[in-house]
Amino acid sequence: MQIDGSVAVVTGGASGLGAGTARHLAQRDGRVAILDLPTSNGADLAGELGDAGAFFPVDVSDPDQVEAAVDGAASTFGRIDVCVNAAGISPAARVLSRKGELHPLDTFRRTVEVNLVGSFDVLRRAVAVMARNEPSSEGERGLVVNVSSAAALEGQVGQAAYSASKGGLVALTLPLARDLALWGIRVMTVCPGIMDTAMLAGADEKRRASLVDLHVFPKRLGTPHDFAQLVASFMENTLLNGDVVRLDAATRL
Repeated sequence: MQIDGSVAVVTGGASGLGAGTARHLAQRDGRVAILDLPTSNGADLAGELGDAGAFFPVDVSDPDQVEAAVDGAASTFGRIDVCVNAAGISPAARVLSRKGELHPLDTFRRTVEVNLVGSFDVLRRAVAVMARNEPSSEGERGLVVNVSSAAALEGQVGQAAYSASKGGLVALTLPLARDLALWGIRVMTVCPGIMDTAMLAGADEKRRASLVDLHVFPKRLGTPHDFAQLVASFMENTLLNGDVVRLDAATRL
């Protein structure tokens, strides 16, 4: 798949990994539909990207909003070639706290609704549009990239909800690839490790240094640009399909 002229739908596209992907693809002459909450900086980022970007406010856990946003992206750009699901939340709670308090069921449910069900809803809408694309010489029509987490594989204390939701994306990878092969649509999942995004904005230098030290090599935090480069590689290398890639400098939590 050529990046030049492609159209990507990026959820969580107004910040972090999503924004990094939007900027990178636009710089390589792709076009990007930025899907994020109405309160996000999506409109500002779309303005920064000019004709290469458009913002569609959406809560991915609301099916009506998802349908409207994906339809809007397809209408604006005329097609969809790539769907990057980077939207997500990461609340923390023990199943049973030291005070004997139960993990709030609503928190668990909301996390799964946004991270897993929301991602599935967006991708199912996006692939329905991709299926109308004229296939390439080898039959390709599109690509889905789901953002999971190292926590899907090595969840920490307090991450039961987050790990379950992200683990679901890992488990979806191969079945989705097999389902969508009929239409020439590939599916890849990324498990980022410790990334330098807004989630670490409040960390002091001592905490940041301790996180960097977990990386085997290189000794630095991951960046949105690292993630964006990986998405670009997925687009260009069409033999990549149905697999999960760790982006974590060999970190094991």
